[in-house]
Order: sequence, then C-alpha cells, then structure tokens
Amino acid sequence: MPKSKVRKKSVYTPPEGVLQSRTAAAARAAQPSPRWYAPLMVTLMLLGLLWIVVYYVAGDRIPFMVSLNAWNFAIGFGLMVVGLVMSMRWR
Repeated sequence: MPKSKVRKKSVYTPPEGVLQSRTAAAARAAQPSPRWYAPLMVTLMLLGLLWIVVYYVAGDRIPFMVSLNAWNFAIGFGLMVVGLVMSMRWR
C-alpha cells in the first residue's frame, strides 16, 4: 500500500502586541513577595484567633470588649480573613 504524503503545517506566530503584553504580565506576576509579607500574614491570622479566644475567655471583664458586643467576632474573623487573602497572593 502506498504511503500518503505528509503535509507540513506552517508555524503559528502570534501578533507582536499580544506576545509582549503576556511576557510583561508574567514577569510582573512572578516576582517573589517581600520578606515582611509572610510574618505579617501569619501575625494577622493569629491575632484574629487570639482576639476571639480572649473575647470568649475574658470578654466580660475587658471594658472595651463589652462595649463592642458581637463586633468582636467581626474584628477577629476580619483579621483572619485578611491573613488568608494575603496567603493566596504569597509567593
């Protein structure tokens, strides 16, 4: 049986503006985080956890926590959420 002819495909080259913008965005996104980023991220998560634990254990004896009432949960969880969002951007 005779072999079929193999056709050569032309190589695709993207337009010039597309290639340059992708490499610039990739170079910007690949930079590592600053040295202070990871300690701040962990500190915020632990501070939020500590805030909620202190509110549960001794919240009725701390005057400003008594006045905040349920906002203590918002503060504690807010700090933890900020730390978690930072962890998604950490490199």
